[in-house]
Amino acid sequence: MAPTPPLESSSVSLEGLLQAVSFLESIHAAVGLVPTGVLVSLMQWGGRTHFLLAIVRQIPEVQSHPSVFITFTAWCMSEVIRYSHYALSCIRICPWWLTYLRYTAFIFLYPIGVAPGEMWLMYEALPFVKERNLYSNFFNKFPISYYSFLVALLMCYPILWLKLYLHLFKQRRSKLGRQQRKKQL
Repeated sequence: MAPTPPLESSSVSLEGLLQAVSFLESIHAAVGLVPTGVLVSLMQWGGRTHFLLAIVRQIPEVQSHPSVFITFTAWCMSEVIRYSHYALSCIRICPWWLTYLRYTAFIFLYPIGVAPGEMWLMYEALPFVKERNLYSNFFNKFPISYYSFLVALLMCYPILWLKLYLHLFKQRRSKLGRQQRKKQL
């Protein structure tokens, strides 16, 4: 089977721009527009931005890897659910099943997006990062290379992921517990 050609630079640039603009979610959390923790928001934004712009965009050989599809599918499904919930909640017509889905779908989508998605692709990217000494101009200022940073990140990823995952369970308990109390009243 012939390898898939690299992503078009214009589509990657658009995706990169959209991912960079998603930093607004962290700003919204910081100024209190949304009831989300700034650190949690920054961790998610940073992870996604690194995955997309530092790995997928810069290494054409991994752009057709199945983990890219897995990650993007998990991200898209979770965002469609999340933003549909937000939009309908704003106009106060959100059905109970969408609220339930919003605070339940992450249980399977998040681990799928992280392990066979993000982590697998970063692992597969390691030889290309090392071979090309990727980001050497930036990392020359530090005592480690980007390759070493990526290896360390891969080792820390499960711990960082667990923090975010447990936060989502806390949100789920808070929101779905409140929903149950409303039904009982």
